[in-house]
Parts: sequence; structure tokens; C-alpha cells
Amino acid sequence: MLAVPIPAKPETSMYWRREFHGKADQIRLVRAFAAHLLANFSSLDDILLVLDELAVNAVRHTRSGHDGGRLIVEISMDVAGVIVYVTDQGGPDEPHLRDITDLAEGGRGLLAVEALTATWSWTGDTQGRTIRATFPRERTSPDECVRPACLEVT
Repeated sequence: MLAVPIPAKPETSMYWRREFHGKADQIRLVRAFAAHLLANFSSLDDILLVLDELAVNAVRHTRSGHDGGRLIVEISMDVAGVIVYVTDQGGPDEPHLRDITDLAEGGRGLLAVEALTATWSWTGDTQGRTIRATFPRERTSPDECVRPACLEVT
């Protein structure tokens, strides 16, 4: 029997999952993992920045960053776009957006996630959390109006 690879159809869903050590030096490997898989995706730079932020948060703010800690990165791609998930081992604080006017030096990473994704959300508790971020395949340009009011003829 001859095995011949069949190319995936564009509408085929793809899914990848990888576990990483909860160490700062692993963050570049998270980015490389996604960059390799999504090389031709139009919002790759945004995805890499968001994954970087989510992985850094997991290492800094959860038990994933403790000795022996781990984090899991999952990537799902289909015709609608890409969804990334970062699962950590939980911690005392819940993910939340900081006030942009707060003068603290750090803590604004989720504001970048908010700005670069179509949607983001999280589930879980102190034992483990998963943050989900979505990126549509087609981006609407700022000059393009998609609201019904813009379609009215004046």
C-alpha cells in the first residue's frame, strides 16, 4: 500500500497543542511554535505579541512560573481565523484589565491583548486558568465601515 499525503483543504480545521516549561526562556519557544505553524496568516505579528504577553503573564503571575511549573499553548485555525489558548496552573489573582491611567510601571499587557484581538476571555480558577484570544482571518480596515448606519444612502 502506498501512502500519499493529501493536502489539507482550505476549509479544514487545524489544531496544535504543546506544553512548555514555566520559565522565561521558554517564551521565545512559544512564539517560534506559533510562527512556524501560522507563517502565512495575515495577523501573525499580532498573534505572536498576544501569545508573548499571555505566556509571560503565566510565568510571572501563576504557579506555572514556579519550579516544575508548566503552561500549555493551543492553536486552532479554520476558515474563520485563529484562536489561541494559554493554560496556566492558576494563581491568586484573576486576569483583568488595568486602568490605563494607572501610573504603575507594569500591568498593561492585557490592554494590548484587548486591542489586538477580536475577542478574548478566560475560564478557570485558582487551580488553573485558560485564556482564549481570537483573530479573524479577514481584518476590517479602519476606513471600512460595516455598521448598518454606514450603509444608508444620504
